[in-house]
Parts: sequence; structure tokens; C-alpha cells
Amino acid sequence: MLPSKGVTRRADSRESGGVIDAAAPTRLVLDTNTVLDWLVFNEPSGQVVGHEVSKGRMRWLTTPRMLDELRAVLARPLPHRWEPARERALTCDLAALTVVCSEPTTGLALVCRDATDQVFIDLACQHSPSLLLTRDRALLALRRRARDFGVRIATAAAWLATRPQP
Repeated sequence: MLPSKGVTRRADSRESGGVIDAAAPTRLVLDTNTVLDWLVFNEPSGQVVGHEVSKGRMRWLTTPRMLDELRAVLARPLPHRWEPARERALTCDLAALTVVCSEPTTGLALVCRDATDQVFIDLACQHSPSLLLTRDRALLALRRRARDFGVRIATAAAWLATRPQP
């Protein structure tokens, strides 16, 4: 099941500033489609992301608004072949896999041309260094500029192709 509304788990000191611990899990922001690739569509790179999150090697940062969007998307029916996976995704205990952060300050670092995706880049910038995995073109368009803010933006497949092996 998704984390309850109103539940906020604070990032620990390794995640919220100060000295970066090299052994700390990578801070990760996932757009909704990347989560669906993992939980519903069984996309191979999405499965690796899910494995890394579930093993604690990546710390999935999210916000109440992002979780609301995920709930809304998962509530919509999908073509018949995806329905069993969608229904399973609704029952997954994601609370143990996420750090629910306060809503980030909007647009301080980078402005996304799609306002509905702004929260993803804002959260990644607020918790940099971080990795934002997305298939969204508006977010991917910010890749170069995001590096200046300590954020790497990539598709899950591109990240998988370049990540260091555990």
C-alpha cells in the first residue's frame, strides 16, 4: 500500500545537507511513469530501479503530492493484460521504500516547461546530489542545466547503462 496521507519521514543527516557520506544510498526521485514501469509494466530497467530501492542502495524521495498522483494513476483501469499488475501495485507497501518529504519550494533552481512535472525537479534540486529518473521529455530537456544543481536526470534505461555495478 502507498504511504498514508500526512505521513512524513524526515531525511537523515546524510540526506539533508552537510557532509555527504559516500556509503549513503543514492537519493532518487522517480516520476510516475518510472514507478509504473517498475510496479506495473515489468520494464527491465524499472525492475532494476525497484531492486536497488528495495535493497536500500537507493533512497526513493517523494512528496504527498507525488503519492497522490501515483494513487490517481493506479486507480484508473488499464488494458486487460496490465490489470492484475495494476491491482497488485495498489497493495504494495511502498511506505517502507520511500522517504516522504515536505513539498519542495517551487522553481527556485530550474523551471520545467510542464508545470505538472515541476515538483519532480524541485524535489531533486532540494535534495541534491540526487538522481531523477523519468521518461518525460520536459524533464529530460533540463538534463544539462540540472547538473549545475547536483542533479542527474536520465531515463531508467540510460541510468542502467551507465551505473556502476554493485
